Amino acid sequence: MKIKLRGKIVTPSRIIENGDVCAENGIITYVGTHRNDDALYETADYGDRYISPGFIDMHLHGGGGADFMDGTKQAFETISETHLKHGTTTMLATTLTCPDEELFNIFDVFGKIASEGKNTNLYGLHLEGPYFAVSQKGAQDEKYIVDPKKEHYEKILEKGGKYIKRWSIAPEREGAMELGRKLSAMGILPSMGHSEAEYETALEAYDNGYTHLTHFYSGMSTITRRSGFRHLGLIESGYIIDGLTVEIIADGCHLPPELLRYIYRAKGPYRTALVTDSLRAAGTDAKTMFIGSKENGYEVIIEDGVAKLPDRSAFAGSIATADRLVRNMLKYADCGICDAVRMMTATPAAIMKINDRGTLTEGKIADICVFDDNVNITDVYLKGQKVCL
Repeated sequence: MKIKLRGKIVTPSRIIENGDVCAENGIITYVGTHRNDDALYETADYGDRYISPGFIDMHLHGGGGADFMDGTKQAFETISETHLKHGTTTMLATTLTCPDEELFNIFDVFGKIASEGKNTNLYGLHLEGPYFAVSQKGAQDEKYIVDPKKEHYEKILEKGGKYIKRWSIAPEREGAMELGRKLSAMGILPSMGHSEAEYETALEAYDNGYTHLTHFYSGMSTITRRSGFRHLGLIESGYIIDGLTVEIIADGCHLPPELLRYIYRAKGPYRTALVTDSLRAAGTDAKTMFIGSKENGYEVIIEDGVAKLPDRSAFAGSIATADRLVRNMLKYADCGICDAVRMMTATPAAIMKINDRGTLTEGKIADICVFDDNVNITDVYLKGQKVCL
């Protein structure tokens, strides 16, 4: 199939007004100014709407009433379809700290979906835990938090290694540095998160493969004072270690507008990715929901546009979709459309070393979303095929 989409083309550096994106058999073949060869294509003229790369969400737990921890094919498909409607054409299914049996079941479900060879936005798995600091556990279940012992993580990698794309770990846990080196050698991204690490540990972790910070500012240490001396935490390390990339939950709740603006200015769009960290209530009108699996999870409340622990002492996760993140960066961070889109496309692709998507470039996969001035998604193309929203 040969398709042509016309509209305001979003590239990393500029907007091409009245531009064309052409694709054949799911691969982009042309991006540029309007060409008078519409008869050769199935053409869609989107006028003043934006045409951008499909969104890439590298940290996502659920949506549409389902959570990946449900461990069923139906749950995976529900989440996939929910976020696809909001422009997400590539996602990492994210787990929570849980019994090994639940984790291994998720590997099995993902493997079955992958073996079907269907056109899907499910790209791989992101393990969030179980190697965390209890003091920074957030909504993670403390019962299953442990140290990264070799015999344990090698069993996990043996069963799910070909699907795992990233793993969030507290680098101060005993054995974490060795695990970071192993993951890096396997092409899996080690990420620091849910951690009490100070700067010296963060720097050592960076040298051992941990080049990314999980949900920046959430579940991580900050500056403390002991005997008059200030000691830097992970938050400060994220700014000081230039090579570290960060991800932010730009739902307008986890981080205030002033911080969104500051992170954008300080880290820049090349080192800042947007993530939803969304739970099962994303894309629904639910007022309460379970976090994690319905067998081992617990109920949280939804109010003020975010999920909260039952005692309202902390957030339990977000209910955002990717379009909301881009919209908020435009609204709160004083960044233009190119940078807002970059942080949801090219930057996460670069962080995850996904080289075949993330920009509208000749030779890349034709994952595309179309939206208006308010980032309301009107059309989505997955590998060149239009998705029914």
